[in-house]
Amino acid sequence: MARSARAQEEIRRFLDIEAVQVAELDLDGDEAVLRPGPGSPPVTHGEVFVLVRRGGRPVGTLLGRVPEGADAKAVLAERAKAVLAERPKAWQAPEGSGPPYASVVVATRERAGQLARALDSLLAQDHPRFEIVVVDNAPVTSETRELVEGKYGERVRYVREPVPGLAVAHNTGLAAARGEVVAFTDDDVVADPRWLAELTAPFAADPGLGCSTGLILPARLTTPAQVLLESHGGFAKGFTPRTYDPARPPGDEPLFPFTAGRFGSGANMAFRTAVLRSVGGFDPATGAGTPARGGDDLYGFVRVLAEGHRLRYTPSALVWHHHRETWQDLQSQAYGYGAGLTAYLTAVLVNRPALLPAFLAKLPRGLARARALTAVRATEGGGAPGDHDTRTHPWPRRLSRLQRRGMVYGPVGYLRARRALRARGEGAG
Repeated sequence: MARSARAQEEIRRFLDIEAVQVAELDLDGDEAVLRPGPGSPPVTHGEVFVLVRRGGRPVGTLLGRVPEGADAKAVLAERAKAVLAERPKAWQAPEGSGPPYASVVVATRERAGQLARALDSLLAQDHPRFEIVVVDNAPVTSETRELVEGKYGERVRYVREPVPGLAVAHNTGLAAARGEVVAFTDDDVVADPRWLAELTAPFAADPGLGCSTGLILPARLTTPAQVLLESHGGFAKGFTPRTYDPARPPGDEPLFPFTAGRFGSGANMAFRTAVLRSVGGFDPATGAGTPARGGDDLYGFVRVLAEGHRLRYTPSALVWHHHRETWQDLQSQAYGYGAGLTAYLTAVLVNRPALLPAFLAKLPRGLARARALTAVRATEGGGAPGDHDTRTHPWPRRLSRLQRRGMVYGPVGYLRARRALRARGEGAG
């Protein structure tokens, strides 16, 4: 208990604030529209984390303070003008290139309440043609099946996958998908109504695109752990659209394509179905629910890029994520990040050993960059959610240590997961 209290105190030193309201501000023409984030109460005075939209599309975030008695919309709209002035217009698909038929896969395990919230948002998507597939991963009760079949009927397909592990569940969803594009999200998100259309439209515009990812923002920031995670950057990758092309490696990514964490996250990703199937899907020895702890999404990104396909980051494709709430969750998450990182790298090199020379050649520059980023994270003070295009968010030393320990463990966890799959007769890689 004393150790836990010391950990909380150390982590709290990085916070300027411990709870923040979440809101959306849409500046379309002369009239601003302010509304609370998903699941949040109406905005009052105090600190507010704001997603700024232009014509409905996300263009930036800011942290504003509304004085007591002030008009929240007027105060935040004035702050947002600076954000709008610096943001390019959002990418839009060319005329006549509507989004392709899509399958949305949601893997879940014993979280029916969260799943219902996610499915309600997915069924409200502004997309011309899509299906939803729920993969019930290693269930111990019938709660998920009863929810899907009882509340959603034929609008959502239910598939049971008895083998635990997120990558295994995603591969089951991939096998069941009927769409030209298969999108993946989690059961703890609320999808913006335009999410699926924005995420899948780039595939119609670019025949060489193999993968797209989108923006992930916090649905609530009501606990210190949630505020700290978002202060470190959360899951967001900024508001600048970007295409990663293996034929033209980016100069600012010395380990490309192995810096997969910069491309996106598994709660908001889509693949051309045929491309993902051609590389064998996700490595089943990676992902949450396995000893590897994570890395299944990163593995998918690198495998697709390594086959010569492009990846598009599209910030206008937005989901709201319900971050974990406790300090213990946050520390487990930091360890899992590290483990998933090295587990996925191990998986890539085991399954594609031809990539090893390129990885070793890029490793020195990549390590130098990693040391520079670690130094930034170790800086104390100034922890508050803000502009996601800024990469200098502080990260407590305790969490950095846990992340490094996870990195040491990752290859071991991956090999343990492979052995467990072989023992079950499932295979790996």
